[in-house]
Amino acid sequence: MTKSERWDVLILGAGAAGLFCAGVAASGGKRVLVVDHAKAPGEKIRISGGGRCNFTNLFTEPGAFLSANPHFCKSALSRYTQYDFLELVERYRIAWHEKTLGQLFCDHSAKDIIAMLLDEAGGAEVRLSTHVEGVVHGPDGFRVSLSTGAVDAPVLVVATGGKSIPKMGATGLGYDLARQFGHRTTETRAGLVPFTVTDRLSEMCRSLSGVSVPAEVRCNDGAFSESMLFTHRGLSGPSMLQISSYWREGDALAVRLCPDTDAFDWLRDRRVSDGRKAPATVLSDLIPRKLAEHLVALTGLTGTMGDQSDARLAALAKPLTDWTLTPAGTEGYRTAEVTLGGVDTDGLSSRTMESRTQPGLFFIGEVVDVTGWLGGYNFQWAWSSAWAAGTAIAAR
Repeated sequence: MTKSERWDVLILGAGAAGLFCAGVAASGGKRVLVVDHAKAPGEKIRISGGGRCNFTNLFTEPGAFLSANPHFCKSALSRYTQYDFLELVERYRIAWHEKTLGQLFCDHSAKDIIAMLLDEAGGAEVRLSTHVEGVVHGPDGFRVSLSTGAVDAPVLVVATGGKSIPKMGATGLGYDLARQFGHRTTETRAGLVPFTVTDRLSEMCRSLSGVSVPAEVRCNDGAFSESMLFTHRGLSGPSMLQISSYWREGDALAVRLCPDTDAFDWLRDRRVSDGRKAPATVLSDLIPRKLAEHLVALTGLTGTMGDQSDARLAALAKPLTDWTLTPAGTEGYRTAEVTLGGVDTDGLSSRTMESRTQPGLFFIGEVVDVTGWLGGYNFQWAWSSAWAAGTAIAAR
């Protein structure tokens, strides 16, 4: 038999979940090896939040996560909360700020979070540019063939992430390993991703590219009120990214622009106060000028506000309050922030993240069928699931 190294714990993936789990397990006295094919640790952390890492959300709760089993995430999230991770951030004196909707970001750089995780995992060894070539299980645990040689360990943690952003090296390795050891995987697809459009809507989006407007977007069981962004390829912005996780091919989106305003009543009031102004000029007080001009042209209005009947104002208000569109698709994993679906939670312990059928095998983070909303929720799932596994491993 080929000579191999022996470790207590082998973690595949040096991302958010893998590094955090390494620190927790190593603090319990375990000899931990973390391997990753990337050249640097925490690459998705580094690029997240515009380089400032939206590391958690103050409003984290189970209802902000999608899964075939919506109850699975409750145990880990309740035992290691957003406040626990924030306490760690503050212990390292990393300056942070809240943007909107409970989203917490680093003041300086996402690299501060990576440095913190590496320091916490100081008792573990992290090997980069190392590829997994095969995994088998025997009487002494797992033997993993790496590009640098073989490693034996009684505990194997799969923290390999999902398929999103393949240019950073994302693969389906974690799903392959799950199936190898008898686990089911749910359907995987791109989540938190921009939409693409076709035909006349495509022309509209190109002409309005860069324009952002508040929008409430609904589809199936999802509803979000945040900004919407027109792009050269279609529609993006937080509201569209959020609803993409609830969208299926062929589904229509119900869009209400400026959801906090009754557009028809607003236009009628402005007809009285600004009757001599052009409709586009008046409407640009509510929405960006470029979009206002487009909607007025689309409605075919001419003259001043004072010239408009209730029927014409209602026609102008309709695309603001009742716009239904069917996207052609999404931009896919290329720009997706997360992967929906993954390792079926029915095969895992919600308390420890350990396989129910293969002792010593753990799955954490994005590879699991638990996907959060935009805004720091997925990082919190990484921390919580990694903590659940790490504490269980440390106690073995």
